[in-house]
Amino acid sequence: MKKYILVLSICFAIASQNAEAQNKEKKENKEGKVSAIDHAKAQFDYAFEEFAKVKASGAKGVSPRTTKGDTLVLVASKDWTSGFFSGNLWYMYELTKDTKWLEKAKEFSAPIEQEKTNGVTHDMGFKIYCSFGNGYRLTKDPKYRDIMIQSARTLITRFNPTVGCIRSWDHHAEVWDFPVIIDNMMNLELLFWAFKETKDSTFYKVAVSHANTTMKNHFRPDFSSYHVIGYDPKTGQVTKRNTHQGFSDESSWARGQAWGLYSYTMCYRETGDKKYLQQAEKIGNYILNHPSMPKDLVPYWDYNAPKIPNEPRDVSAATITASALYELSTMVPEKAVLYKETADKIMKSLNKTYKAEPLTNKGFLLIHSTGNLPAKSEIDVPIVYADYYYLEALLRKRKLNK
Repeated sequence: MKKYILVLSICFAIASQNAEAQNKEKKENKEGKVSAIDHAKAQFDYAFEEFAKVKASGAKGVSPRTTKGDTLVLVASKDWTSGFFSGNLWYMYELTKDTKWLEKAKEFSAPIEQEKTNGVTHDMGFKIYCSFGNGYRLTKDPKYRDIMIQSARTLITRFNPTVGCIRSWDHHAEVWDFPVIIDNMMNLELLFWAFKETKDSTFYKVAVSHANTTMKNHFRPDFSSYHVIGYDPKTGQVTKRNTHQGFSDESSWARGQAWGLYSYTMCYRETGDKKYLQQAEKIGNYILNHPSMPKDLVPYWDYNAPKIPNEPRDVSAATITASALYELSTMVPEKAVLYKETADKIMKSLNKTYKAEPLTNKGFLLIHSTGNLPAKSEIDVPIVYADYYYLEALLRKRKLNK
């Protein structure tokens, strides 16, 4: 009875909060403020124009990734970020039901199909699940299903049963014999999907093995994570622990922490195994209670960066975290309000301070992301995956509000 009353009170609290949010949105619309969706519509229309200009100038590439100076940077289909822009357009179709976005999503997804047999990368989930995965979910096009199943089959060829993980990079062979990065956890969603579609348990077993091995070796006692774990492929033993894109090996790279929160939340959804839920909550606790976390909940690029508060932010880490927290709020009744309110606060900060001015930044939605600061790459710029998880968070928020 007490549990029933607790759940009921949580439902009332969320309903009250949702009604307040909807009333606020209506008020802002009456006052002439541009909604997040209208802002996205205008920005993506502008992005199409900029994309056409860059292509007309002879630039190669199938998808926008970021900006460099006043130039829109395009990437080839093999780039790990190639699926995010079409993913953004699938989300726009889902948010608006306007077939204009459906056609554009199909257009920008098509060139990525060739990646389904590219076995020299672990980024299959980012490229294929974010593009064709959303496409199949929204259209049930059997062609998209075939592309995804082939992609999953290609991905598991990188699995080493001795290590218990899917190999990440083939580059930096002089540094790591068998590197596994925390980002790789995000690709498991494709494998869980393939298991449900085909009933082939191989996909499930590989995904669970990778998640378990990563949980064992990537995380410190405080539940922060390293970026890269190096393994001996012959013995499965850990040989190195590094943070390649962070400040130092023992520092907490902000986007890496967000990848961990998001992926273990997803693993709990797909398996029902509570150890993944507990892992997600502990990672979330580390992120949200870190002394270096700013009041607006948009983190610096590394929680241990030496010049905080004079360090670049990483909006992409904030959008990934917000999206994860919205989902996590549906899994932990006693903390549902806390997680949702925290995600709402992040989104409010993004919309207030980090949104691109209309018809600027080559059509990207958000500014102030950081890609790889140690390599002096993509510092304080718009980046496509920040927009992707922002739109996903908008969708998840909308579904919760309903």
